Amino acid sequence: MEAKYANLCSPLVRFTVNVETKIWPLREPFAISRGVMTQTDSVVVTLTEDAGNRGWGEGCGVDYAGETTSMMLAQLEQIRPRVEAGLSRDELSTLLPPGGARCALDCALWDLEAKRSGKSVFAIAGIASPARINTAYTIGIRSNDARRDAAEAYANYAVLKIKVDDNDPVAAIAAVRKGAPKPAFIVDPNQAWSVSMLKTVAPQLADLGVVLLEQPIKVGDEPGLDGYRCPVLIAADELINDARDLEKAKGRFDVINIKLDKAGGLTEGLRMAEIARSNGFELMVGCMIGSSLSMAPALVLAQSCRFVDLDGPLLLGTDWPNGLTYTDGVIDLPDPKFWG
Repeated sequence: MEAKYANLCSPLVRFTVNVETKIWPLREPFAISRGVMTQTDSVVVTLTEDAGNRGWGEGCGVDYAGETTSMMLAQLEQIRPRVEAGLSRDELSTLLPPGGARCALDCALWDLEAKRSGKSVFAIAGIASPARINTAYTIGIRSNDARRDAAEAYANYAVLKIKVDDNDPVAAIAAVRKGAPKPAFIVDPNQAWSVSMLKTVAPQLADLGVVLLEQPIKVGDEPGLDGYRCPVLIAADELINDARDLEKAKGRFDVINIKLDKAGGLTEGLRMAEIARSNGFELMVGCMIGSSLSMAPALVLAQSCRFVDLDGPLLLGTDWPNGLTYTDGVIDLPDPKFWG
């Protein structure tokens, strides 16, 4: 797949590099079909020029792919001399694979360029009039009564995302619908369903107001979708990391879920979006559970996405000072002093 896209490559810059790790306790345990999380860890890269301009970015990594903060730290330390000698975003893609380490460094480069140029990241990316964005809010796996109660608390959101497994997902979504009559629903089984289960439950979920099924089947089971017309849009998530993977979804999935941690940063995320659109896919921007520093770069990509799932900070116990502001699921643009 090829596409023409705007020159998003930053100029060569020399700077000092600081890398640290963060541990973010969650507001409550977060359960999905793969397990339960109580905290999320990240690496934070800060780039500082002699002139005092500073850019920073965060990478949470892809846990189900085996990424850890130790692995990301080792990757960043390995290329530190090359980074400090001067680096542009296009060169970064030749030094690190897609993943959290490259994401943190790439997003720091974007932020630094904005600070150096006096232009917002949105302007640098060619977005003249960025807007506030509606995000889904995610309800993790729990009892159906607890699902209903959680839905009541977020019933004013335009979109709710519900994590499920293979244990009667229709009843789970029906419980959420009782608590929240108005929002559209995204359902995310995280690969927990078989193709036959998908075909059985999809019509019932469509009747309950589900507008998107996010990676319902296991990676590798895609051939089972050949010739199938699902009554609900299906998004590829774990199946797709960067633009090289898009071919796997053609003819089988309707939507590509782009996550900056998977892609390796905003540069590749924007490139993926252009190539995916040119091949007829709808776009979703998602996230690993992370802070406002992880979500802010994704807001650039969100400007062109039909589906947005950037609720990471709402799941944390704390966030960065002066981070993003959320009001009933609407995200304000980041404070320029914070990022971008």
